[in-house]
Formats: sequence, structure tokens, C-alpha cells
Amino acid sequence: MSDRSVAAPSLDELQTHHSEKWRAFPKEVLPFPVAEMDFPVAQPIRDVLSEMIKHSDLGYLGNIPEMGTAFAGFAKRRWNWTVDPLQVRMGTDVGVAIVELIRIFMKPGEKILVSSPVYQNFYTWINETRIEKVDVPFVENDAETDGSGWSIDWPGIEKAYKSGIKVHLLCSPHNPIGKVFSRADLTKFADLAKENGVIVISDEIHAPLTYSEAKFVPFLAVGSAAEEVGVSVSSASKGWNIAGLKCAIIISQNEKMNEKLKELPIALHYRSSLLGAFASVAAFESGEVWLDSVIKNLDENRKLISNLIQSRIPAIGFREPQSTYLAWFDLSKLNLGEKPTDVILEKAKVALNPGSIYGDQFSNFARLNFATSPTLITEAIERIARAL
Repeated sequence: MSDRSVAAPSLDELQTHHSEKWRAFPKEVLPFPVAEMDFPVAQPIRDVLSEMIKHSDLGYLGNIPEMGTAFAGFAKRRWNWTVDPLQVRMGTDVGVAIVELIRIFMKPGEKILVSSPVYQNFYTWINETRIEKVDVPFVENDAETDGSGWSIDWPGIEKAYKSGIKVHLLCSPHNPIGKVFSRADLTKFADLAKENGVIVISDEIHAPLTYSEAKFVPFLAVGSAAEEVGVSVSSASKGWNIAGLKCAIIISQNEKMNEKLKELPIALHYRSSLLGAFASVAAFESGEVWLDSVIKNLDENRKLISNLIQSRIPAIGFREPQSTYLAWFDLSKLNLGEKPTDVILEKAKVALNPGSIYGDQFSNFARLNFATSPTLITEAIERIARAL
């Protein structure tokens, strides 16, 4: 079931929006960096927000048992994952939640594992908490059996685990490469973590946006070892485009871990948004028709990008992501120098995220957000083709 009326509005309307995406560049620039969608918000979310505003219901967030119940229902329907509603906590947003989790599991100077290229704010959170980054990059591999084109460096991962890391910060599904980890991969992470006394924090914010050829598996759903060592952080913000409403959730599946999470600051809950919390409940309870429609649109958009790249700029390397609405471009064959996205911005008036923010060695890559209209995607690729 889907709602095919979900479609991005015109460029003129989008340019009236107040978000960073639409205010960071001059109007002649087509903006594709910020990870938000251009689609109209789902009607169930609009309804709850309108009703609350109508009744001036804009106070502080208090107890909200609806959240645990709503997310548990969504997780069961979507991933056949049985979640304990009482182990679903609130956080201001995913970034704030992860920072506070790091603070209860780590001390400044201790080591955390990431795998680049990875969402740039992972580095922001590491710097904020004054911990030491251990990076085991993904390996580009055309023969990767899952079709993602990127392999896990398992010898490097195992070496890092044995080196004394305290936490593995996992991006699942992965931003920016769009890889969806298999159950076997996640189980291996969990077993290594248990063996080496490591905590796995799994950022699963993009999980609702997974395409049909891949199967998202929640980290905490792969067995008792994962439940013992793991915490998941998620939000309705990416799947339903409500990031500005400020609300995330922290999930555990183990009583000992649940007790540990009681060390999180009480303010973490109360600094979440009342509107964001009840909008998230509406998304998890009633937003799947909208979500399915958006995924169909995004599926068509990623295929459109493949066709446009092949026909207009075949020198750009691109694999369709298994999840997310983020295209990861290899620009190395364009020979645009050390900062290719700067050249594209200047010559084509198209803004992309530079690959270097996801890892120093990825300066010849770029990220494009394709959660918009086919018209704008086509115009962007055409501009780049004409300019280069």
C-alpha cells in the first residue's frame, strides 16, 4: 500500500523553506548536501502537530509511554524485531544521544572505533567528548558479494578490538556508502565485542529507508551477545523528514544494559521536543503508507541517477545505495584537483558534500542527497555534464 501523491514541490516553493539546506547557498545554486527530504510531511504527522498547535499544547515533554509502544509496534511490523517498550528512552536528537552514551561508557583519552568514510558528525562527537579515534576504513571492492562495492576490513576490525578500544560506533545502515550490514556481519561484531569487553553503539537512523533488495537487521536483534554489548539509537527524523522537531530514541534489550543507561542525564529526556515526540509516535504508528511511497520515489530516483550518470558523465563512479537517499560519487576520473566539489559548485552551480569530510582519504568523492524531485536531480546532473 502506498500514497503516490507524495512528491517534492517546485523549486520556487522549496526556496521559501527556512532550513539550512535552502538558506546556505544563493538561489542560483541547486543544494544537495544536507540530509533532509523535500517531500511533504506525512498527513498523520501534520494532523497531530496541527491539533497540538490549535490547542496551544506546546509545553514541556513529560512521560510518554506511547513512544516505546509505537516504536515496538513499528519494529515488529517492519523488521520482526521484538522490542521491550520499557527499554526505549528519549534523547534530544541522535547526536546528543550518542554524545551522552559515550560519556557514560568512556573517559577522555580512551579509544573508539569507526570505519570511514562515515557521517561527518561522528568526528564532531568524538572531538566533543575528547576521546581517541581508531579508524578502520571500508575497502572498495567491486567483487563484494552484497553488491555494495565496499567490504569490511575484518583483520583491521579484529586488530582494533584487541587494541583496547572501549566503544565501536557503528553506522547501520551506512552513511554515506549506503551499505546494509548482514546478520552475519552484525553477529561477528557482537561476538568480537563480547570477547573484548567492547560496547557497540549502533546509529540506526536511516534504517526505515532500506530498499527491497536489502534487508535491514537491527543490531540488537542478532542474539544475546548483541543484547549484552549493544545500544541502538534511532529517530523518525530521517525516515519521515522531521529532523527540526528534535527527538530521538535510545534502545536497549538487556537488563544490565538498561541499568547502565540509568546513568544518562535526566535532562536528555526533557530536552527533547514535545512536538517531536508526538510527531514521532504518529510516524511509527501511522506513517508507513507514506514511508512506503517515499521509498518507491527514492528507488526511482537512485535508478534515474544511474541512468543519467551512465549517459551523461560515465566517468563518475556510482553504485546505487542499499539504504538512505544519499548517492556516493567517485569523482577521481574527472581530474578536478584536490577539491572537486568546489569546482562543481563554481562551474555548475551545484552544491555537493565533499568526500573529505567523511574521511581524509576520500577527497575525490562526493555525496548527493536525492530525496527530491526527478526534475531537480536531472537538472543537477545536466549542469555538471555541461560544466565539465
